[in-house]
Amino acid sequence: MALASTPPNGAPGDIAAHLMEQAMGHLFSAALRTAAQYRIADHLAEGPRTVEQLAVATDTHAPHLRRVLRYLATRGIFREDASGAFQLTPAARVLRTGVPDSLHPAVMLITDELFRRTAEGMPEAVREGGAAFERLVGAPLFAHLAADPQRRALFDTGMASLSAPVDEAVAAAYPFPQTGTVVDVGGGRGGLLRAALRRHPQLTGVLFDQPPPLARHLLDGDELKGRWRTEEGDFFVSVPAGGDVYVLKHVLHDWPDADCRRILRTCHGAMARGSRLLIVDSVLPPGNAPHFGKTMDVAMMALLDGRERTAEELATLLSDGGFRLTRVLPTAAFPSIVEAVAE
Repeated sequence: MALASTPPNGAPGDIAAHLMEQAMGHLFSAALRTAAQYRIADHLAEGPRTVEQLAVATDTHAPHLRRVLRYLATRGIFREDASGAFQLTPAARVLRTGVPDSLHPAVMLITDELFRRTAEGMPEAVREGGAAFERLVGAPLFAHLAADPQRRALFDTGMASLSAPVDEAVAAAYPFPQTGTVVDVGGGRGGLLRAALRRHPQLTGVLFDQPPPLARHLLDGDELKGRWRTEEGDFFVSVPAGGDVYVLKHVLHDWPDADCRRILRTCHGAMARGSRLLIVDSVLPPGNAPHFGKTMDVAMMALLDGRERTAEELATLLSDGGFRLTRVLPTAAFPSIVEAVAE
């Protein structure tokens, strides 16, 4: 029986099969992690290989490996040909390591055991409010990461991987000024700042964040030499002053409304009247259509007590922080660019 990706309107058997497939979604996540852990995509980079060849290369059990890859192939991750060999698909290509568009670190982060356990705490989060992560671990996510350097490195590397397509899409979609200074607030390892500076050779930038991501920043290189600096700090306390464009990429969605207002007011205090603020987050559309932002919204609820927001909700937060929303620009990736002006 074929399993639909959207709820069917037909026979009861089709509806039941669809619902059961969704209930078993955790198995897909586990299968995807298995393929990433054994770097199956790397072993297929030079062409199709049989399961027996892959099992020898990865020191795995061939019959079990075939079952996992066959399952992943039903979702477009790998493809089995008529001879029984497996090959890369477009989705599997970005599971390779060491390539510019690799999502391997992001997959390893998202399927990490700690994050899977957090999702299991969703019923309690819905009943009681707050973040499932904090209830499970006993500390907020970022406090926990600060005390666990290994997981902090996994988080920073995974987020940089997840952000890479977003960084290029935002830099291409937004008309950054030809000159001036961009301040990337909570900018992680600086992927977006790097993409913007590369597109605008006269632009300079400040990457502002905590020490762990700054220690592994992505801004080195001759083409950007002398055009950037890093600054450590806490965006609840202060941010660098004097910028022309300030960016909050995947920052506000980490926090509840009260904390977002604090962040916005801190930014406003460092900005001149008329300066621009860019919020790069998913902007939730109305209706029942699938949207990755709706998935991210539930993830934020589980991990951080954060949320994705509608344009109207963002406009209200911005107004409370001293800004006026001027426009919302779509990008080629899942987030949008919400532009606001300091008043």
